[in-house]
Amino acid sequence: MLKKQEMQDSMNFKDTIRIGCCGWAEGQKKYYRDFDVIEVQETFYQPKKIATYEKWRKTAPHSFEFTVKAWQLITHETTSPTYRKLKAPIPEGKKKRYGFFRPTDEVLAAWEVVDMIAQALATKMILFQTPSSFMPSRENKQNLQKFFKKIDRRHYTLCWEPRDGWRDKDIKRICSKLDLVHCVDPFRSKPLSGRVVYFRLHGKPRYNLRYRYTREDLQELSRMIGQKRVCVLFNNLNMLHDAKRFQRLIAGI
Repeated sequence: MLKKQEMQDSMNFKDTIRIGCCGWAEGQKKYYRDFDVIEVQETFYQPKKIATYEKWRKTAPHSFEFTVKAWQLITHETTSPTYRKLKAPIPEGKKKRYGFFRPTDEVLAAWEVVDMIAQALATKMILFQTPSSFMPSRENKQNLQKFFKKIDRRHYTLCWEPRDGWRDKDIKRICSKLDLVHCVDPFRSKPLSGRVVYFRLHGKPRYNLRYRYTREDLQELSRMIGQKRVCVLFNNLNMLHDAKRFQRLIAGI
């Protein structure tokens, strides 16, 4: 266990905090100059060819960090509107075999794809975002445990972002048992588990993607950052400008 913790604690964070966006908010070359981390979004909707991610890694600065959002085939049921972005439709007879961490060959195959992408990008952190329909049922809890105990975790720090409906004590117990980082929007809840902090900002008050963070908001956000390594990723429509403003605030500019 100590060896695993040492590997996680040696993550290549240039500073205590990394700031970026969920997705390419501007051209790649400019993004590499402006930020030091990105959460890759294509991996959730429709993964690209592995060669594409290998190229991204080669062209990015050595210290640049890619985090990966796990494929929806693992986390979301096929009734999710996000499945419309899949190139190959799911056959009707197999739709119930996808999503919600079900212990199926299809879900495990989707993880293998995510794993290959993460290796190509030299990723250290992988995010599993579950929808509001993923409720704390006994079956869902069991599937979570089966999935994370079965996959090859390699060196990854695995993060879980649950939505409404989960009690704090259940989140804390599951994250502790499965060694997961509890990912949150810090304006909605506090992280309950993890040696690193993974913040995803979706706008206020509740997933308002059109929201523009005020200076007072960003000052409050800066006070939420403690001694742990922190990854702050903006996921609102104004994410490019808000992330840059937060960078300037942290730098004291």
